[in-house]
Amino acid sequence: MHIEKISEIIAHFIGLFEMTTEEMRARTKYAEGTGPGEDGPALPDQDAFTAAFSSNLQLKDYDPGIIYKSGSYEIEFGPARHLGRVFEESLEKLAAIAAKDIPLPHFGSPTDIVLSDEPELNVFAGPGSAISHVLQVNVLYDDDYLDMTDGIHAARDTSFVIERLAEFSTKAEIFTPFSDLHRTDTYDGALKIAQDLENYIQNAENTEDSGDPEATSLSADATHEFITTAPHNDTVYINGKEESDIPVLDDFLPDRGLAKLPEEPDDSSSSVEQTDPSGNSLDVTAGANVVVNVASVINTGVIASVTAVMGNYHQVDAVSQSFVYSDHDEIASALRSSGYSAEEAGTVAKNIAVFQQSTFEASSHAATDAADPTFPTSWRVSVIDGDVSFVQWVEQYHFVSDNDTMTVTTSGSETTVLTGGNTSINLSSFFGMGMQYDLVIIGGNVLDINSITQISLLYDNDWVRAEDGAGPGADIETGNNLIWNFASIHNVGTGSPFEAMPDYMVEAQKAIEDRDPNMPEGLSFDANFQGYAGLNVLYITGNLYDMTIIKQVSILGDSDDVTLAASTLLENNPDATVTIDTGSNAVINIAEIVDYDSFGETTYLAGQLYSDAILIQGGLVEHDTTQPQPADNRLANEVIAFLNDDDPTGGNSADGVINAGNDLSWSSSHPADIMQAMVA
Repeated sequence: MHIEKISEIIAHFIGLFEMTTEEMRARTKYAEGTGPGEDGPALPDQDAFTAAFSSNLQLKDYDPGIIYKSGSYEIEFGPARHLGRVFEESLEKLAAIAAKDIPLPHFGSPTDIVLSDEPELNVFAGPGSAISHVLQVNVLYDDDYLDMTDGIHAARDTSFVIERLAEFSTKAEIFTPFSDLHRTDTYDGALKIAQDLENYIQNAENTEDSGDPEATSLSADATHEFITTAPHNDTVYINGKEESDIPVLDDFLPDRGLAKLPEEPDDSSSSVEQTDPSGNSLDVTAGANVVVNVASVINTGVIASVTAVMGNYHQVDAVSQSFVYSDHDEIASALRSSGYSAEEAGTVAKNIAVFQQSTFEASSHAATDAADPTFPTSWRVSVIDGDVSFVQWVEQYHFVSDNDTMTVTTSGSETTVLTGGNTSINLSSFFGMGMQYDLVIIGGNVLDINSITQISLLYDNDWVRAEDGAGPGADIETGNNLIWNFASIHNVGTGSPFEAMPDYMVEAQKAIEDRDPNMPEGLSFDANFQGYAGLNVLYITGNLYDMTIIKQVSILGDSDDVTLAASTLLENNPDATVTIDTGSNAVINIAEIVDYDSFGETTYLAGQLYSDAILIQGGLVEHDTTQPQPADNRLANEVIAFLNDDDPTGGNSADGVINAGNDLSWSSSHPADIMQAMVA
């Protein structure tokens, strides 16, 4: 603004100076410095200066024409009031704001400013939810063909094994009604799962109360079946029978023979050199497969010594276990009658379940003075708006096909053949540790769901044949299989009865919602908090659902067909030893859930308690008599393309396109693996 004024003044006076300069030049040129002549114009006499001289001109600052009006800050007080005290109230309001040192914005309306003489409760953010989904799938095809002779032996079609296993899976579903649960992350989905479990348990209870044994039976063909809606804590259930001790898995594992892991050498310095000459033997292991699912979930959620639930409490524990297997073997009479044949061992199948309940034992503290006890006088509050979820969903699947077809014979030396010995393992371990609080208040409901589903399917029908002239000496093992389903659910902290909700807990919830910093007096003198100087409190405004779901499915097909042919070197094999093992498989499912619901002995409940548990165990032993059929003699397309000698540029040739990107037929058709071992 000032520079404009100066520029205008300079421009104005420069013009006047120029005019004066030109006038003087003209005078100099024409008058040449002489004064006016006598005939020149007479100049008027100037007025003499007097003291009464005055000027009516008014001096003004330069104004370029920009009109500016500063804005005013107006304070509105919401509803209309009497106009008489608007100004006075404005001053009083501004004085109160200045006294409390509350900064005001430059623009806007301070209608949201609330002045209060009482301080507010300062709340902190609580921990969030923890959700994990684990899916583990193993698919293995190991169908081998071996021929140690110079003869011609047709391959075997093993598609019937997959068909029988599919039928076994359908039959096992009756013992595992919770296997079709779908993963969910919402409270509505968790509530539906809880309702479905509770409805099934309620129907089972009504069926048990009816006393009709036919109504309680799940399958008429079951080797064993067991269902109870009141499993005892710290009791081991094995195939529907109560036992006191849990069996040890190592005591039942079969000897895997050639597939056994080598032992670690000891630290001794003794020589391990072997001086014995090579023996004349044939050792064949076509089974010895191990399929293992292991899942362990330890969840603490929120660590609290006292819990207050304003809604309902749903606690559901469910275990369902089933196995279906067929181990119907056919051994040639010549080999079975041999004095060298070992007595066949059967298949061991066990469903093992354990329910446990305990209370967390905290470390001992120094004894408090009973005459002058200490109680908390302050609290620190954390708030979570909405629902909180702790979900661990684990699904483990195995599908292993090891159907071997072989023709073997002795060769005058030590020969070992291993076409099985596969190991497939799924391992999942989860440990969740939450934040620690002295008191947790839940404004909604609690869903505490633990479910374990285990399915084991085994098809181990074997054929051991002997051609004419084969020696009678053979040790044959076609069974000795193990099926092991073990499930354990251990709840910590909810063993004691729930207590009625005291009034001061409701007052504490209201104080948190109103942001009242004063802790209710009744809460201060709760016996659970004796010895505390202050309380660390977590308030969840919504629902809490703690859900752990484990599903394990193990499917193994090990149908072997072994033919013992006569040796062409009989004169060199008078005492040949033959050992054939087509069994010794292990199908194992192990699942464990440790759920820490509370780290104290007190849980207050304002709503209803729904506590249910169910155990279902079932097993089927099939005696399938399906006979294998020769495989189709047609060559695969890949073999035809490799062996074709026709000119690729001939008139009958065409481009071939193979698209297997969307081929999902492995689940319903015979596996084809052209890279398997073929020895002729």
